[in-house]
Amino acid sequence: MKTRITRSPRLAGKTIQAGGVVAFPTETVYGLGADAFCEPAVEAIFRAKGRPQDNPLIVHLSEASHVEQVAAQITPAAQAAMNEFFPGPLTVVVPRHPDLPLTVTAGLDTVGIRCPDHPVAQALLQECGCPVAAPSANRSGRPSPTTWQAVAEELDGRVDAILKGEVAQIGLESTVIDCTHSCPVLLRAGAISLEQLQEIWPAIRLASSSTREGPARSPGMNHRHYAPTARVQLIASPAELPPDHAAVSAYIGLDRDGFPGRPRRLCVCENVTDYARQLFHFFRVCEKAGISRIYCQSVPEKGLGHALMDRIRRAAEGDPMCSNSNYGQKRV
Repeated sequence: MKTRITRSPRLAGKTIQAGGVVAFPTETVYGLGADAFCEPAVEAIFRAKGRPQDNPLIVHLSEASHVEQVAAQITPAAQAAMNEFFPGPLTVVVPRHPDLPLTVTAGLDTVGIRCPDHPVAQALLQECGCPVAAPSANRSGRPSPTTWQAVAEELDGRVDAILKGEVAQIGLESTVIDCTHSCPVLLRAGAISLEQLQEIWPAIRLASSSTREGPARSPGMNHRHYAPTARVQLIASPAELPPDHAAVSAYIGLDRDGFPGRPRRLCVCENVTDYARQLFHFFRVCEKAGISRIYCQSVPEKGLGHALMDRIRRAAEGDPMCSNSNYGQKRV
């Protein structure tokens, strides 16, 4: 397969209409999309990514008014979330419409829905005129791509087209909340922070093994995410770097002083927002440089820091409880 690289949302939209798979920019990371109601195209997403079949996809819509195409019910919690945060980096989980292929939801009776706040993504969704199922546009388990070049490096020849855009502004995947209950459950941290959600639902809680419904071992919970080829390690400050680290290591964080030796690659970020935007790209830069270990400075777990620490821990440890992309709902 020859992958076409284009700046035309119209061409990309026609590709999706024809049953193709297209990578496209959003405000979070680049996504890999196909017509959510075209099962062969959805299956092609899983093949292109090497994605486990038990890991569901988020459905992207051009506007919230289209949600009834893929949802059987808009719960009060979902409606409140959409009113407040759509379009934006939030995914709401609601009961799945019976016509939506189970391939999209990995057999679950729920579906995650998002309305991206990105002009190119919006143009694509309007051109193709259908709900678009789209995970991140990377090989499964790898760091999510924040540039079209990163997509091309991993998926060239595996997808039909790449819609070019600028660098993703957030750099981390969307916040995911389960809206099937009266009070949502936060399944995955993102740019819409826990504190923002608590302004609407003070009792909102984080998903855990004790709060999830369905089987104790939910689909997708054991899949490692966000991991580069280098080993990732959390540190509190540059002073924790070992004396012999310099030749083979890299550092990303907020502090610029206190190094026992200059790392081979260094990324000092302006703030947590910049850190989140840079993280996955830095992982890829380090891979190309042959770095064997990446030291990531920890940040306070509030606001975007919660999501940033979630991604770093998953990359460092492969801990299945640190991030959730399966929505924790029962199968149908």
